[in-house]
Amino acid sequence: MRPTRSQLRSIALTFLAGTLVAGSLAGAPSASAAPAASPEAAMSLADTLGATSAGAYQDENGKMVVTVTDEASARKVRAAGATPKLVARGLDKLNQVTAALEKSAKIPGTAWYVDPVSNQVVVDVDSTITGAKLDRVKSAVAAFGGAVRIQPTPGTLSTTISGGNAIYTGGGRCSLGFNVRSGSTYYFLTAGHCTNIGSSWSASSGGSSIGTRAGSSFPGNDYGIVRYSIGQQPGDVYLYNGTYRDITGASTPAVNATVQRSGSTTGLRSGRVTALNATVNYAEGSVSGLIRTTVCAEPGDSGGSLFSGNTAHGLTSGGSGNCSSGGVTYFQPVVEALNAYGVSIY
Repeated sequence: MRPTRSQLRSIALTFLAGTLVAGSLAGAPSASAAPAASPEAAMSLADTLGATSAGAYQDENGKMVVTVTDEASARKVRAAGATPKLVARGLDKLNQVTAALEKSAKIPGTAWYVDPVSNQVVVDVDSTITGAKLDRVKSAVAAFGGAVRIQPTPGTLSTTISGGNAIYTGGGRCSLGFNVRSGSTYYFLTAGHCTNIGSSWSASSGGSSIGTRAGSSFPGNDYGIVRYSIGQQPGDVYLYNGTYRDITGASTPAVNATVQRSGSTTGLRSGRVTALNATVNYAEGSVSGLIRTTVCAEPGDSGGSLFSGNTAHGLTSGGSGNCSSGGVTYFQPVVEALNAYGVSIY
């Protein structure tokens, strides 16, 4: 018996309602899904996991990935709103490589860091590391197989001193990093290898003093602080196009995050973070805990601002290459300098 028109209409409405309900349920987020983890939360989780993780990084979609060595840790990562990536080596195994390098290959012209994406320790060697020096590096890591790779970098690793905005002391020029304060006292941060060479600083070559060195740490670290003698200055960064970016906070960026640098030699440049906690062996001494990036820099950019959006990240330390052919630049994390001197971004 054929259904009546009224029955067909009833069947159609029932089917349509069922389709809409099913579609709504399929498109709705799971009640148990955790909100996406922020870079800070993901990096903190990786630290908390200890030997069962080898760090965190941003994927191409901006989502945070945390490396893990077991399923128990992977569950914790999922619950925190990040993506787990199973890897062969935890941080304890990779730290064995860096310990061997610290002991046997601390040669000017080398740098090393843990790469969470490849789950390896990467050893950068500049153009001066050849012959017996290169053999020494290879010997130091020979026993670690796939846990380490040696990577040539162009040019020579060096601090980028020659002289944000230019600042001067004696015969040197550097770049101002960030203006900071402690209560009603105002300062600026720059590289420690800059503040090491002079106590009185000016905003032009041969100009009157705008402040006096209040602290300096290099090597080991690479940060310094100058107390203003001219009162409060703007809490922003010059973008070298006639405009400024207000800086309102500070953090350490994630691996693969996009960042910008402002410096008095090459202006505003951009790139991405390739590693955290890098050790760099300059001719003047070793510095550890640095941010490694693909941002270029040249002499005079030292101390300049590394940032993204309104957030401060670092102070230009040094690197290899230049802004014509490209290169690698390392930055002192600004959070460490802020904590060391008890000052804050404003």
